[in-house]
Amino acid sequence: MFERDLVWRSGCVVASVVVMFGAAACGGGEAPPAEVEPEPEAEPAALEPINDRPNPYASAAWGTLTDDREWGSTAGVGIDPDGVHIWAIDRCGANSCADSDDDPILKIDPEGNVVASFGGGLMLFPHGLHVDPDGNVWVTDARGPAEDDPSQAGKGHVALKFSPEGELLMTLGEGGVAGDGTGAILNTPCDVAVGPDGSIYVGDGHEGQNSDDPTTVGRIAKFSADGEFLMSWGQWGAEPGDIRTPHALLFDDAGRLIVADRGNNRLQIFDQDGNYLESRYMYGRISGLFITPDDLVYAIDSESGPTNHVGWRNGVRIGRVEVDQIIGFVEPHEQANRVYQGAAGEGVAVDADGNVYAAEGPNSLGSAGGAFTKYSVR
Repeated sequence: MFERDLVWRSGCVVASVVVMFGAAACGGGEAPPAEVEPEPEAEPAALEPINDRPNPYASAAWGTLTDDREWGSTAGVGIDPDGVHIWAIDRCGANSCADSDDDPILKIDPEGNVVASFGGGLMLFPHGLHVDPDGNVWVTDARGPAEDDPSQAGKGHVALKFSPEGELLMTLGEGGVAGDGTGAILNTPCDVAVGPDGSIYVGDGHEGQNSDDPTTVGRIAKFSADGEFLMSWGQWGAEPGDIRTPHALLFDDAGRLIVADRGNNRLQIFDQDGNYLESRYMYGRISGLFITPDDLVYAIDSESGPTNHVGWRNGVRIGRVEVDQIIGFVEPHEQANRVYQGAAGEGVAVDADGNVYAAEGPNSLGSAGGAFTKYSVR
């Protein structure tokens, strides 16, 4: 059964999606059938591709830029604490902000209009985006400066914290300096998340999925709420607890850190002290994550294909945190040069009304019709 309350703030279900078993109203009605048995845990090599689960959504290009700007590639998207405004990244009309002073961080209202922006001139390659419970916006800059371009000096390899009004409040890492994976200095950080106690976790090391060098950075770096480096864990590799590109990370309702280990085609689950707990293998080659208040996982796959995750299509796979089981699949955009796998974005978020937003990356921007796709219940 795939049952999803679409208004989290309501005391009853104003609208729900029940795929396969019909619709339920608020109060009364017949009890739904029992949940299907979880699919058994399997070694990654034994998994059959999961491309055929129910899709309850209809899609449309979404979002309007102002000041004659054109959408560029993106990866980060998140939900404001009010549940309806969207925070997102635009890579300055291209796939980089290195040569632009445009604001890459955008606040967008439910109708798709940009109502605030900031961050111009501060980043090279804005990547992961996280909105904390206080409404602060965190963004990672996942590249370093070009040595032959003085204008890029001092930028990149950082995670930045902004107030909702755009004031820069904190910088993790050292701008323009690549770390070695052992301390506070970061190296192409992918994403950032704030834990239940205010501690800050950074997924560090974007290049792991493209490397065979065991010294490549692949870790989670933990900082205190005021930015003091506390510890890190993980290393490049494929064993449990190893990491090859921690492309996205979020906490579930139980306070566990869920890491999209993209280079290993899995989610990994850790406690807040870095102890490995378990993995999930049925979500594909995951670029972005969103976990709803009731622990429903939305994982967007933008990279599966014939050379790196054979048989799996791009798209958004939906499941529950507690089991490795997929109950919904939002299909990719069809694209002529990606007939085998389709094309999907790199970031995903779900608003309080159950609408799903995909941030379209370089693989999918052309076929999506814009930088963001909004998936609404049919």
